[in-house]
Amino acid sequence: MGTKILIGTMLLVLAGAVYVGFAGWNTSSDVEIVMPASAYVALGLGVFFTLAVGCGLMALVFYSSRMGYDQPAERETQPDHPPPSP
Repeated sequence: MGTKILIGTMLLVLAGAVYVGFAGWNTSSDVEIVMPASAYVALGLGVFFTLAVGCGLMALVFYSSRMGYDQPAERETQPDHPPPSP
């Protein structure tokens, strides 16, 4: 029951966000958006480097997890006296 209420609430929030976005887009339709070529280049470079950094960090997370670097530290103890030899 609680899951259905949560999903319904989230769908209502999503529908509201879509409505506000659609209404905002349509009310400002007379505004002409013109970007110079340098802005498109800057936007493309920003997206590229953001994705590169994000993918690189995720790769490091998977690498450190696979190699055991994320395991809790354990102290290696040596016995005070070596075991007697037979």
